[in-house]
Amino acid sequence: MPEAPLVLGIETSCDETGVALVRAHPDRSELLVDAVASSVDEHARFGGIIPEIASRAHLEAMVPTVERALAEAGVTLADVDAVAVTAGPGLVGSLTVGTAAAKALAYGLGKPLYGVNHVIGHAAVDELVHGLFPDRVMALVVSGGHSSLLLVDDVVTGVHELGSTLDDAAGEAFDKVGRLLGLPYPGGPHIDRLAREGDPTAIRFPRGLTAAKDQAKHAYDFSFSGLKTAVARWVEARRDAGEEIPLADVSASFAAAVADVLTAKTIAACQKHGVDTLVVGGGFSANSQLRDMAAERCAAAGIDLRIPPIRYCTDNGAMIAALGAAVVRRGLAPSDLGIGVDSTMPLETVTV
Repeated sequence: MPEAPLVLGIETSCDETGVALVRAHPDRSELLVDAVASSVDEHARFGGIIPEIASRAHLEAMVPTVERALAEAGVTLADVDAVAVTAGPGLVGSLTVGTAAAKALAYGLGKPLYGVNHVIGHAAVDELVHGLFPDRVMALVVSGGHSSLLLVDDVVTGVHELGSTLDDAAGEAFDKVGRLLGLPYPGGPHIDRLAREGDPTAIRFPRGLTAAKDQAKHAYDFSFSGLKTAVARWVEARRDAGEEIPLADVSASFAAAVADVLTAKTIAACQKHGVDTLVVGGGFSANSQLRDMAAERCAAAGIDLRIPPIRYCTDNGAMIAALGAAVVRRGLAPSDLGIGVDSTMPLETVTV
């Protein structure tokens, strides 16, 4: 019996160069290796991602990371049956480096190329851990650049966007509040750590787009800009009064507000659409408050919660190889070698 198709996945949407190899079995996806090279330390002194630095880092890391992935998996390029790459959304320069590499590999190997959606990949990676999705799932994808609620009838052909962020995404808000509190970049992990030591009820920060007047138009949308501003004003008022800022309580109260909105809207969407499986993915899904609140509320609502391990939450090649495997499994036509990148790719566009 021939081996299942081997899919090489390449992810370069932001500051991580991810390369992974996944076998697309008929009934499962098998991860052979997931290799990542990150340039986050090069951006830390700037307090955020510098696109030119990220693009250069991808150029330098691409070949070594591909070679490392092949060596760790014990395969060669000749064994690859398909190449999947992030075509969007993301930083244009970073995306261009990844797609150029993927095109060269696909052309040189004479294998099909699949340009896929980064955000959908954050959901699809869960299939490597908990098995193929049931017929219908809800996916909450939360990261530094995205807060998206997706109804997924099929991870390749049936993704429907129910809601998204109108301003700051959850991870972006965490990084900005972290900077406000004087924490190192990226601020998310530091706020998460402090929040575990604080009182989430100490300060009642606002919950954006949860008022009755917002339900008709923005029932499943997210807004964290107002929350970020509320935290800034609270902190500035204490500093102006010469008071010490209780970092743990501020962090816990802020994190609770974000997790409350994300989980409340998501559970409501599941109940509205009769969905009993929730997948949570993206870099912010590593947040402990979100994980705990989602687990508690899903249990109360009778919803099966699927969150991949933290190593699969941040950007990685495994998520792109997993989505590529799903595309291969369904027998979709490959992308043209002339495909471009789309920094604002719609979330209902899974492949290009």
